Amino acid sequence: MQAQFDAAAIVAFHDENLSRKEWLGGAGRPAPQGSWLAIDANHRFNSLLWDEEDRARRRDVGPAEIAASKRLIDRYNQQRNDAVEAIDEALLAQLVHIRQTDSARLSSETAGAMIDRLSILALKIFHMRAQTRRAEAGAAHIDTCRARMQRLIIQRHDLACCLDRLLAEAHQGQAYFKVYRQFKMYNDPSLNPYLYGVPAARPAS
Repeated sequence: MQAQFDAAAIVAFHDENLSRKEWLGGAGRPAPQGSWLAIDANHRFNSLLWDEEDRARRRDVGPAEIAASKRLIDRYNQQRNDAVEAIDEALLAQLVHIRQTDSARLSSETAGAMIDRLSILALKIFHMRAQTRRAEAGAAHIDTCRARMQRLIIQRHDLACCLDRLLAEAHQGQAYFKVYRQFKMYNDPSLNPYLYGVPAARPAS
């Protein structure tokens, strides 16, 4: 697994996995360890979510297949968010002995949330690059997608710098973050009124 842990290593990890078709099946590589296990899971579920979002917009299949895709989207999104929390838990476990300074700032965005955004940007760049290589697409489409891809690369670089800063400041006790639980209510049969019973009628506005 990667010896270093910084934004550049995470970006490379995201891109490398997307470049290998067998990655989503978990074949052809050693199992990630430590924080990388949660980062791998987050990236995997983001990738599955991306593909399922595309499939859910098909117009050549019946409602049952679209409904099945929507349920998979809910499942993958829940697993993606669970992985973000696992990333933060793993990183915070490494910072437990760091003493914060009196002026340490609280980052409202966690390292896990930033890594999740880097994963999504990796997917956007990967798929936008594929658009630039479509042989049947027109020149205007190719040019537009190339420009968008370059903008996405800049956005990812900016976010990577912010992640590195947060991690460096956290190790120095100058910044900190917490695990923020998502508590996705729509997936919980005990919290979604359409799953535990007929919802009460809403009052007229």
